[in-house]
Amino acid sequence: MQLALESNVFFWAIEYIATFCCGLLGGLCAVKKKYDFIAILLTVWLTGLGGGIIRDVLLGALPPVGVSDRGLVITSLITGVAVAVIYPEVDRLKWPMVALDALALGLYAVNGTQKALIYHTSGMTAVFMGLITAIGGGLIRDMLLNDVPAVIRDSHWYTVPALIGSVLTVFVTRAYQGGHIPFALEVAFDIAIVAFVVILRVLSVRFDWKVPGAIKRHHALLPLPVKSDDEKADGNH
Repeated sequence: MQLALESNVFFWAIEYIATFCCGLLGGLCAVKKKYDFIAILLTVWLTGLGGGIIRDVLLGALPPVGVSDRGLVITSLITGVAVAVIYPEVDRLKWPMVALDALALGLYAVNGTQKALIYHTSGMTAVFMGLITAIGGGLIRDMLLNDVPAVIRDSHWYTVPALIGSVLTVFVTRAYQGGHIPFALEVAFDIAIVAFVVILRVLSVRFDWKVPGAIKRHHALLPLPVKSDDEKADGNH
C-alpha cells in the first residue's frame, strides 16, 4: 500500500524542503554556540533527520532513511553549508522560519504516523511514532547542544498540534486502508491535516497561546504527619 506523503511528488518535494528548514534552525543553534563546521553539519543532519532515524529504529525499518536516503542526506549536507554562510539572514527571518518549522512539524507528524501504520502497528503506537518523527530531531539537537529541549522550554503549542495531527492521520489512514475512501481523498485529507497543524502552531506563537502548567494551590488536603515524641525532642534541640 502506498504512503500518501511518499508517493505524491508534491509531498515528496515538500519533505525535502522540511528537512532543509529544520536543518537551518538546527544549524543556526550550532552557529550561535560558535561551534566548528563539522559540528554544524552534524547538528543540521540530526535536527532534520533525527526523528525519522528514531522512528525507523523503533519500527525495525533498517537502515533508517536518515542514513539510507541519499537525497535527504545530501539535502542536510547542503543545508549545513548554507547555514554556515547565510546564518545572519536566517536569524532575522523569525516568522518565515516559524511557519516553515510548523510545516515540517505537520509533515513529519503525518508521515511518521502513516509509516507506522504501514508497519501494522496499533493506532496508539502510530501516534507515538508520529510525535517522535515530528519532535525527535529537535530533542536530539538540544541535547547535543546542552540546551533544555525546545518542546519543554517553549510553552507555546508545539507538541499539541503534532499530537492532534497524528491522531487525525490514524483515522484517515485507517479509512483508506479499509477501502472507505480513495487514495486521492486521503491525500486531500493529509493536506488539510498538515495545514491544520501549521495554523495551530503559528497562531499559538502569534497570540501567545500556551499550554497550562500545574494548578496553583496554597493548601494541601492531607493533614501534616503527626510527629512522635522522639522527633519533637530532636526538633527542640
